[in-house]
Amino acid sequence: MSDAGRHVKDVRKRRGLTQRGLADASGVSLSIIRKLEQGERETVRLETLRKLAAALRVPTMRLSGGPNEEGPREGTKERWAALRAALEQPPLALGSDDDQPTVAGLRNALTAAEPMLRKDEFAKLAVVLPPLLHDAEALGSDGRAIRVRLLQLAGWLMVQTRQFASAEVALNRALDDAGDRMEGAATVNTQCFLLLRQGKLDSALDLAVKWADETEPRVTRATPSELSSWGWMLLRVSAAAMRNSQDGQAADALRFARAAAVALGREFAPENDFLRTFGPTTVHLKRTENASIADRPDVVLRLADKIPAYALKPTSTNRNRHYLDVAEAYAKTGQYAEAFGKLEQIRASSPEWLPNQRYARDIFARIAKGRRTLTSEMRTMADAVGMPL
Repeated sequence: MSDAGRHVKDVRKRRGLTQRGLADASGVSLSIIRKLEQGERETVRLETLRKLAAALRVPTMRLSGGPNEEGPREGTKERWAALRAALEQPPLALGSDDDQPTVAGLRNALTAAEPMLRKDEFAKLAVVLPPLLHDAEALGSDGRAIRVRLLQLAGWLMVQTRQFASAEVALNRALDDAGDRMEGAATVNTQCFLLLRQGKLDSALDLAVKWADETEPRVTRATPSELSSWGWMLLRVSAAAMRNSQDGQAADALRFARAAAVALGREFAPENDFLRTFGPTTVHLKRTENASIADRPDVVLRLADKIPAYALKPTSTNRNRHYLDVAEAYAKTGQYAEAFGKLEQIRASSPEWLPNQRYARDIFARIAKGRRTLTSEMRTMADAVGMPL
């Protein structure tokens, strides 16, 4: 029996529930509960554990047998080998014949790469970023700020492509090099994202709470950057708490994040960093995400209707995650054509982002299960999300 199966069985018995009773209370099928407790399922989705935990009134991590990390897709490690080497190996010494990098030159190069980041063009970024990081290393203390920014971006990309060990290296280096609290908070924001994606909910929650406390400003005097940093820490608190079946804490954190967004009055990107865009729309997206985690597809669709399409443009990752939540809500309510349409929308705008999303594969599996036959477009989507048919 897996650790998760043993924990579920122990808590269920202490609550005086039969397997059928737990199935009825949680919405998880009796077959899954039986297989989990009997050791026939070695892995279990976090969403399933959350439903069981909510029914048993314990934190999700109380049932978890430990993080269940999904590794990178085939070919990913080879594609990003140069960036991992730049992160993990000693910096290369420049020769006397090498062009000497400059801070201005590096900033211009990073600005030129920004459209690739906005469009999730991972293949191009895997080529562009390693030499920039080498040059930032060669600048020594003069290149500290640009080096921190590159390390933050490298860490974010490693999380997106599920190369978690390399993400930790990049983000730890960025945090060590941070020049002030706001720069540190930007890195911690991605560290929380990493921990969430690894399923380390307790660690993500503890880290987010700590930094939310450390970055809390006096709202009446706060700068937009301070409100944005604090707001994002609160969103990470809410995300971790919601996944850990601590709904009250999640709601409280989201309420404070909404207050920060109202004080801002608009979507704001500190230092033009679109990955940290924060404001009323971002909070609304995360509210919708929480409804999805709570298995309320009706609420997801109702909230999604209130978000105008133009409001989703500044932040591709949050937008795409939102579209996945909407697609799942459509699929859960039997609206398979609408669900597939959302997946197609993501594939059209971010074809290199979509294959890294296990969530997308789960949604497509639900769509495929609801149909007798698959169209050619659906077979193409199966290949895009990495789902064997």
